Amino acid sequence: MPLFDGLGSGGEKTAIVIDLGAAYTKCGFAGETGPRFIIPSEIRKPGQQQAVKVVQYNINTEELYVILKEFIHILYFRHLLVNPRDRRVVIIESILCPSHFRETLTKVFFKQFEVCECTPVLPAWEALPLGGKAIHKELDSLLVEQCTLDTDTTTGQSVQAAIGTIPEETVEDIKVRTCFVSDLQRGLKIQEAKFNLDGTAERPAPPPDVDYPLDGEKILHIKGSIRDSLMEILFEQDNEEKSVATLILDTLVKCPIDTRKVLSENLVVIGGTAMLPGFLHRLLAEIRLLVEKPKYSNVLASKSFRIHSPPAKPNCTAWLGGAIFGALQDILGSRSVSRDYYNQMGRIPDWCCLSSPPPESLYEAGKTPPPLMKRAFSTEK
Repeated sequence: MPLFDGLGSGGEKTAIVIDLGAAYTKCGFAGETGPRFIIPSEIRKPGQQQAVKVVQYNINTEELYVILKEFIHILYFRHLLVNPRDRRVVIIESILCPSHFRETLTKVFFKQFEVCECTPVLPAWEALPLGGKAIHKELDSLLVEQCTLDTDTTTGQSVQAAIGTIPEETVEDIKVRTCFVSDLQRGLKIQEAKFNLDGTAERPAPPPDVDYPLDGEKILHIKGSIRDSLMEILFEQDNEEKSVATLILDTLVKCPIDTRKVLSENLVVIGGTAMLPGFLHRLLAEIRLLVEKPKYSNVLASKSFRIHSPPAKPNCTAWLGGAIFGALQDILGSRSVSRDYYNQMGRIPDWCCLSSPPPESLYEAGKTPPPLMKRAFSTEK
């Protein structure tokens, strides 16, 4: 494409690393200790006041292609300022990313921007994105139902009557600035009071209320009972006895028995929710409490659990893993999918599915990829 021919570049052609998240996107260069830019995963079209989310799974392919094309263009030409044709790209995504979204993003990179190669990597997959959505939904509901607003003319007005709904970015800011995770004993008492319908269980005294400014003209009064109880939804076990803590224990049970002790002492928790005050302490306490139950005590001999402090903030750890991988030039080439391969096949392999393994060209001649590797390479960028 002539558009890119005039974009010269020199020096070492390090790979681009992009972590395309539902809320924020992190982009930068392989080998660096942190992303160059962290921007909202959204675009703003002329004439439209509402921003358009980039990560959408329920829209048609044509519309998604246009949105992704514009967003990737912003990454390359407004932030990174490099020629997409000159560099490999390492994309970090969830292992459960729908094929519809993955295929469209691949088409944008190979057809529109003519990247030389894209590299599949295995990000740290966990259920935190589902937890994050549940937290946002619960917080938005509690703010609308229980909180009040003060304006220049009125006080104690209901949120729904005053503004209707609260923008998602405001809900995110309220979560980060005002909410925290209670310790184990306090959390169990909050849960007991919540689910005890006869009212005999006493709830711990809530923390102070918080006044949150909206639009510079309104004051939102956030109850203390919301601040300390919101995160309990991550630890409340559902009908199948699943929570964030049980997911870790269930994963360890499925691992080979000789690896469980080492894995349990080398836990890494990533994602923005892990940065909430008290989250890691509560997670460890929940794990240590649950592991004493017969369901786990009979199969997990090790009772030692440790969480590492990674060399980056939890919300940037996945990006850092991609940056380290992208700096391994000898390995990067052998693990990449080239544009020629994509043009020949017309699609990218769905490596989440064992019936569609990666192309044989990704491995050394005569070698069969190990079973775990087939499952690992799930990112088809």
